[in-house]
Amino acid sequence: MRHPDRSALPDPPAQPSGPPGRLARTAPYGLSNGAPVHILLDVSRLLLCVHRTSPSGIERVEYAYARRWLAQPATACTFTAQSLWGHFAALPREGVAALLDALDEVWDRGTPQRRGLRRAQRIALALQGRLARGGGRLALRAQLRRHPGAVFLLVSHHALDQRAPIAALRRAGARFVPLIHDLIPLTHPEYTRVPQIARHAARIANVAALADGIIVNSAATESVLLDHLARHGRVPPIAIAPLGTRPMRAPAAALPTEPYFVCIGTVEPRKNHHLLLHLWRELAAEGRQGPRLLLCGRRGWENENVLDLLERCTGLRGLVRELGAVPDAEVTALLAGARALLFPSFAEGYGLPVAEALALGTPVLCSDLPALREVGGAVPDYLDPLDGPGWRRAILDYAAPDSPARAAQLARLPGWTMPSWDAHFDEVDALLAHVTAEAEPMLAETPRRRRGEPSLAGATPA
Repeated sequence: MRHPDRSALPDPPAQPSGPPGRLARTAPYGLSNGAPVHILLDVSRLLLCVHRTSPSGIERVEYAYARRWLAQPATACTFTAQSLWGHFAALPREGVAALLDALDEVWDRGTPQRRGLRRAQRIALALQGRLARGGGRLALRAQLRRHPGAVFLLVSHHALDQRAPIAALRRAGARFVPLIHDLIPLTHPEYTRVPQIARHAARIANVAALADGIIVNSAATESVLLDHLARHGRVPPIAIAPLGTRPMRAPAAALPTEPYFVCIGTVEPRKNHHLLLHLWRELAAEGRQGPRLLLCGRRGWENENVLDLLERCTGLRGLVRELGAVPDAEVTALLAGARALLFPSFAEGYGLPVAEALALGTPVLCSDLPALREVGGAVPDYLDPLDGPGWRRAILDYAAPDSPARAAQLARLPGWTMPSWDAHFDEVDALLAHVTAEAEPMLAETPRRRRGEPSLAGATPA
């Protein structure tokens, strides 16, 4: 964990080694001053993603946090979500567990979409209806009284641009710790929908004003975040906690023998599908019958050029296949048999597909980005996302059965360490213990309620 002002903190115990600026743990696992840290975990995004057959990266993170705290004693965590009226309220633990089980059926095991999604939607609708009727507000207030200094964890960016409901929790005594996934809307606005630019700026401003501590997924994200926080004049303690990888088991069934590559990610300009499709169109024009390209991911926004190629370019038919959002088990099987994962993105805050491919023993060809180098280390082959000829050479090399570059990467793989959720939560626990060890919240002043702002004690909506 890093802190911007070391002089403001007590000297930590001597450590034999560790990243510079990292604080020693101030308390054992899950403890603050000898008492358990009580978590208020927001799961709003999980209530809103029940129409999807495959989760986004951020939804995977919120799911992992929910699973982690469901495995803890019931006294360790209160699950919360934002109502349609703007306030946060408590959710029943059994309802959250049921929702996660329903999402598992669709996301992981590939239960028939209609049946699996209907179940998840029914559960989410019941929980949202409860929130809309004012349910859970008194329960949340009671938990805040019972656990002074409880930590409100918001790990999905949901409602992070809305200062009032978070400030209401701060006034009630909660500490606030968000997880920042990236700053792409601010660093690369050309790859972002226009409304997201102002929303993300508001998120960072609220983090600077209200957060007691911050979790980031990579040193690359931290580096960019520090620059933006400095402009607001306040930098809370930061924990760099690389995201864990879901269990990856190669399928026992036989996989296709013809060479193919897999590209995983939402079809949007930032992911640079355009480069790959033009490359494959060139291969088709040369009369090549392979390798094949499989695209896994739902269609996003501002992708007209890519969709035109997918839908109208006859040369791509038979060589490129758009699979859309597919269950995790199917993605795992496809990755396991691929010559390599292709990840030519222009900007990333982390890069879960890179970690998942390497965890399966599948080589990776990816953009030369700081965040992806953190994930992949010395194993992948890194290329400039604009270097079309370089990508072509690498893909044709890896497609060959006796590819020397692919063999060299496979030889490097045993030296790679898979990021784990246990290691992630070790960093998170250290940050939580640190921020709750403070006698007072880490703010110059308690945020005052403005007229019209939500209050935990407000009247229940009609």
